[in-house]
Amino acid sequence: MQAILRTAFPPALPKRGARPFPWPWRDRAGRFSALRAVTLALILAPGAWLLVTALTEGLGPEPAKAALREIGLWTIRLLLVTLAVTPLGRILAAPRVLGLRRMLGLATLAYALLHLLLYAVDQNFGLPRIASEIALRFYLTIGFVALLGLAVLGWTSTDGWMRQLGLRWKRLHFLIFPIAALGVFHFFLQSKSQLWEAVLAAGLLAWLVLWRLLPAGARLHPVALMLLAPASGLAAAGVEYAWYALATSLPASRILAANLDIAFGLRPAVWAAVAAVVPPLLALPGWIRARQSRRTAPGSAAPGPEPAHSPAAAGNPGR
Repeated sequence: MQAILRTAFPPALPKRGARPFPWPWRDRAGRFSALRAVTLALILAPGAWLLVTALTEGLGPEPAKAALREIGLWTIRLLLVTLAVTPLGRILAAPRVLGLRRMLGLATLAYALLHLLLYAVDQNFGLPRIASEIALRFYLTIGFVALLGLAVLGWTSTDGWMRQLGLRWKRLHFLIFPIAALGVFHFFLQSKSQLWEAVLAAGLLAWLVLWRLLPAGARLHPVALMLLAPASGLAAAGVEYAWYALATSLPASRILAANLDIAFGLRPAVWAAVAAVVPPLLALPGWIRARQSRRTAPGSAAPGPEPAHSPAAAGNPGR
């Protein structure tokens, strides 16, 4: 167990010497971190809830299938949360939030492995049958390829691998985006006609990709972030249209038109756009503070200079 925990939550070790192994609720300096502790509790909560529900026979007549579906949902959700850590940490200027990426990424891998384990339970651990199903059923092949990709990224997420791979480490871990796209595609294939959350996931993934495609100077600008809201909604609507047009016999054009009609409630594409409004609202206070600090910085035009004899002007040259 200690070896597993060391792999999952590696300490920042110097090249020489060793430091005590920090538990996941401690930061890299070994101090207790409330943020990491709360994050760990939230990560474990879905699995704990599912376990309690299973023990109380609340998963219905096919508990393995129900648990398999629920853990699959949480895998996709955690994957999107992991990808959202970098934008959130940068927008809020919160380095401690950025430090949660590894924990959340490994938690995503753990839920994906549990998803595979539950599939094996549902198949009574018939390994030849499981291998055959994965090879022959397209949606299982897609999901298994995504799982293998997550496993590679999880294995190479340690400080040692980062030092060993150098710049290649970033290129390798950029594969998280095609892996996420495969995961969402697997979600669509599994959802069949119940596409609400799959379409929402596609819209959120579109925002996460588009944010990274913005010029570095625009990633914290509220106007640039606000423009991503309609782009995310349109991306979600386009994915939903493509799905119905290519994978079903349903009228895709009517479904696309329904995305603009809120008479019967908001469609998932609209919710994706609504969710994308949150980042610019979070970025606005920091952007305003940055502009104010630039205006009042030494050498900039000061609003309303005071008389030369004023004590405030003499004692505060940066005003």
